[in-house]
Amino acid sequence: MLPVSIPSPSQSVWYLGPFPLRAYALCILTGVFIAVWWTGRRYQRLGGHPDTTLDVAMISVPVGIVGARIYHVITSPDAYFGPRGNLALIPQIWHGGLGIWGGIAAGVASGAWLLHHRGLRLSPFADAVAPTLLVAQAVGRLGNWFNQELFGGPTTLPWGLQIDDAHLPAGYASGTLFHPTFLYEALWNLAGAAFLVWLGRRLRQRQGATGGRLVWAYLMVYTAGRVWIEYLRVDEAQVIAGLRLNVWTSVLVFVAGLVGYVLVSRRHLDDAIETAAP
Repeated sequence: MLPVSIPSPSQSVWYLGPFPLRAYALCILTGVFIAVWWTGRRYQRLGGHPDTTLDVAMISVPVGIVGARIYHVITSPDAYFGPRGNLALIPQIWHGGLGIWGGIAAGVASGAWLLHHRGLRLSPFADAVAPTLLVAQAVGRLGNWFNQELFGGPTTLPWGLQIDDAHLPAGYASGTLFHPTFLYEALWNLAGAAFLVWLGRRLRQRQGATGGRLVWAYLMVYTAGRVWIEYLRVDEAQVIAGLRLNVWTSVLVFVAGLVGYVLVSRRHLDDAIETAAP
């Protein structure tokens, strides 16, 4: 008999003597490694020095993790500042709780600062890193699978996710299957990365350069998927005007990505017209 559900890992921590190896951290680090390696290759093809990628990663990755944690704590304050909150949980990121919006904002800001400090253009690096971020996020989502967290509502679909009783939300019976939103987002992100690679090649064939547009397209691709995935999730979240906070954030970031893409495309077209003018 073929399985009709997706089992959750029975273990998320392994020990090498007294040192814990946590699956959540390993997934994030694997995603970061893939993104840094692939960005270096892409940036070099665009004329950049591959060592620049490692230098940017050395500052943007730790700053991004701090930013992601701060965003999570601010948007989920009850676990830390509520009546039963525990401030000691704030630095314990291995239990989960990294907000992608804070991570991207802090990581991009710190990376942009370093590039500006070295007198390097931001747009080639941004276009190089755009699809790699989606791959890193896809790999990182596997950490939620190991932690048995951030899953969707009940489902009878063949790919329903098994959740151990210890991780079941209140009100759900043992054996209930849930939407594997970690898998949905991972697959969406991988498809989005492939789309950005295709879009970059298309722009270079037609107009000779991507001109910074891939990073704006990245914002639209990721948030378009995040909106419908957020609707499936059953974990506690801040709700504003009937919608989860991450839905509102996704909509705003999507609009920002759309506006940025249009403006950069228009500027690139104007530059091309000026260059072609006699």
